[in-house]
Amino acid sequence: MTAAMTVEAPVAVTRSRGPRGLLWAMLRLHRSALWFWVMLVALTVGALLWAYGPGGDAAWAEYRAEGCADPNPGLACDYSSPAYQRYSTTLSVGASLLNLVPLLTAAWAGGALIGRELEDGTAQLAWTQSVTPARWLAAKLAVPAALLVPGTLAFTLLHRLVWSSDEELRRTFAWYEWHNDSVFPLNGTVATAYPLLGLAVGALAALLVRRALPALGAAVLGLAMLMYPLISLRPRLWPVETVTTKGDSPEAVGMIVDEGSLTSTGARVPIPDCTGEPGCFATHDIVGFYRDYHPSSHFWPLQLMETGIVLAVAALAVLIAFRLLNRRTGAAV
Repeated sequence: MTAAMTVEAPVAVTRSRGPRGLLWAMLRLHRSALWFWVMLVALTVGALLWAYGPGGDAAWAEYRAEGCADPNPGLACDYSSPAYQRYSTTLSVGASLLNLVPLLTAAWAGGALIGRELEDGTAQLAWTQSVTPARWLAAKLAVPAALLVPGTLAFTLLHRLVWSSDEELRRTFAWYEWHNDSVFPLNGTVATAYPLLGLAVGALAALLVRRALPALGAAVLGLAMLMYPLISLRPRLWPVETVTTKGDSPEAVGMIVDEGSLTSTGARVPIPDCTGEPGCFATHDIVGFYRDYHPSSHFWPLQLMETGIVLAVAALAVLIAFRLLNRRTGAAV
């Protein structure tokens, strides 16, 4: 009698392909948003390259032809020629598009990325498969962030290239100073931080509302309510420099934070309206003027401080989103 020996065939262990499968599912599901982002990047990069190349050259040619580059420019410099107008329009439209990226990101994240899946139940279906809620949310945030960061960095590098190459020509743009609200974010790391904040706020709004359209509106409104105080706080993020004069008001160039008059005691008071009133300044005990401002050398300290604050707020929003998801699903985050 021979003993029967049973040899069990080795069981093939199927490795989880959750992250890769979720990645491809996201790209396929949101391919329209992906193509929109690619086209926006291509359009903006093309516009900036045009402004840096032929657009800027044509504007320079007209600038010099009108005598604006001479030591004593004529009155013709007060008027914009066609090439100059095209150059100006391209820069202003490009800046407007780039400054809309955070709001567009928040709207998409709150509505289509997360809100629609929570409303339709596809998110709950994914959680019953091999993808945990935490990994699902992490992928929803990581994939768009990986696409937003290089795109916005490309915007920043090209915008800085254009902005730094045409300093003399740019002097005719009263609005195109380094500290202007439409220019300052695009020349530094803030341009990348705000879209990431929009992504985080959109995700949190979707998890709170769990319906696509209301979450879209809540995300845009929430981001706007965060951006306004953050932008208003910008001049206070770094110590200002102060210049004082005894005669006329100071002519310090930069981001003006505060200005006014000085009394004989050194107190700061508003500049009185002394038009047509001889001896008015003496009557008000005005002995000088002051101006608190940020010179251009403060650009990077202000950029880095604001970037740090924005990213900290974004991280807080992400943390709250994970905590909220954990509480509702009971899954370990």
